Amino acid sequence: MPVIIKQYSKLTAQPLNWLLFALSLALIIYTIYLVFLRVPTDANLGISQRIFYIHVPIAWLGMISIVIVAIASAMYLWTKDNKWDDLAYSTAEYGIMFATLIIITGAIWAKPVWGVWWTWDSKLTTTLILWFIYVSYLIIRAYVPKGIQQARYAAVIALIGAIDAPIIYLATEWWRTAHPHYVIGPLEESGGLDPQMRTAFLVSMVAFTVLYIFLLSNRYKIRRSETELDELYQEVSIIG
Repeated sequence: MPVIIKQYSKLTAQPLNWLLFALSLALIIYTIYLVFLRVPTDANLGISQRIFYIHVPIAWLGMISIVIVAIASAMYLWTKDNKWDDLAYSTAEYGIMFATLIIITGAIWAKPVWGVWWTWDSKLTTTLILWFIYVSYLIIRAYVPKGIQQARYAAVIALIGAIDAPIIYLATEWWRTAHPHYVIGPLEESGGLDPQMRTAFLVSMVAFTVLYIFLLSNRYKIRRSETELDELYQEVSIIG
């Protein structure tokens, strides 16, 4: 515990850490301003479309998280360095959070547009599969005894799970789906966004990404301290 507290104290003293926090806070506030006070209301979807500026960035982070988990897991299997495993575990914790928020915000958006909270749309179904992949990963980390085998089993789940990310992204291209498809380009393009909408969307993407980097970097450093504490405990147990 003192090791973790000491590491946390170091985090709060780092100028870059404070810079990321301030930048993410400012961008989130600016995003809220743009979404609720600046962007026009969508002609087809109405006011419910405004959740788009939250739902899509969250979806991006939920999908990119499983890719990071898979890459870090692959590096762990290759190098046997616990730093990679710690990165995978830390990312998975935020991945399940964002995957849950994808489903919740998607349901909130679906109700006024489709008239139902949930439908077995291809994009929604593959997103639910991603959620179960995160749950499976974290169950292994929670209930399989700590050690090399735990990390290996979790790594296999992560590598399989990464396959789902591009499927989610391309679901609207591969199958007929009720899910809205936006083109982040000129309004003249099919599904293109209004310039003010496009600006708000891009700001929102940057804001949530910076916030994600801030949260993940801090969680990873704390996780490293937890691992070092476990290793120290094992050494003391062997000596004792």
